[in-house]
Amino acid sequence: MRAPTFLVADPAHYEVSYSINPWMQPGAWRADAHGLRHAARTAFTGLTRALEEAGASVEIMGGAPGAPDLVFPANAAVVLDGRAVLARFRFPERQVEEPLFHRAFEDLRARGLIDEVLVLPDGCVQEGAGDFIWDARRGLFWAGFGPRSNRRGLDAVAEIFDRPVLALELATERFYHLDTCFCPLPGGEVLYYPPAFTAEGRRLIRDQVPEHLLIAASDEDAGRFCVNAVAFDRTVIMAEATDRLRRVLAERGYRLIEVDLSPFILSGGGAYCMTLRLDRSTADQPLPTARIVEPAE
Repeated sequence: MRAPTFLVADPAHYEVSYSINPWMQPGAWRADAHGLRHAARTAFTGLTRALEEAGASVEIMGGAPGAPDLVFPANAAVVLDGRAVLARFRFPERQVEEPLFHRAFEDLRARGLIDEVLVLPDGCVQEGAGDFIWDARRGLFWAGFGPRSNRRGLDAVAEIFDRPVLALELATERFYHLDTCFCPLPGGEVLYYPPAFTAEGRRLIRDQVPEHLLIAASDEDAGRFCVNAVAFDRTVIMAEATDRLRRVLAERGYRLIEVDLSPFILSGGGAYCMTLRLDRSTADQPLPTARIVEPAE
């Protein structure tokens, strides 16, 4: 069985130099830039070691000057069955990443890690797997829209993959990507932060996921970026967790690996943001009729 494969990006050029979400604190970064650069390297090393310890393979792409958020490759693309649909970013600060990720994915394709690299049409805004999360147990995507990705981008990615898509509107700029507030776990549970969604979005989640499989994150869980987690097999990798969440995950049979990701939380990212899984597959899933499931009226 092939080991899970994750793309990560070297943090050599990481910094918090602008603010495009409420978490970003350029002032806090400037106050201790040298110390935080060192801490970011330590955190990155801790995350890659955690992935490898859990049995994953890690691909590291280089960083680039002027693209500090390149360290969050979850936003680079949506990847499934060897097809990578590259992101189109809302803000100019991140649009500089698009050609860098394009080159990186062409290299992955040349090496046989990706089969096809696709580009979205003009007018689409879709920020990768951060807003388009594959749920292997249900054989569908959960897609966030509102603060960053738009409906045109959501629809375009849905058409390419021809899989069911559950569209969830995000209610706040604080939880600007779906991955900051929503995490399907391998056993079928969904860890999520209810206040991040509109009433319609919460209803759609409850309609699709039985109550006993829903794990509601607390304000503290969400604030620590614990929902922004990497999960495969029976392992969950996340930023430092609350005692409550540790207990809940242990009771459900998960092995939790925690990493101090505080330098990256200063920019609004955690473990999921810092990774992109390249080997997701529908091979073992039934193929339902493609559709977008909307909230009930």
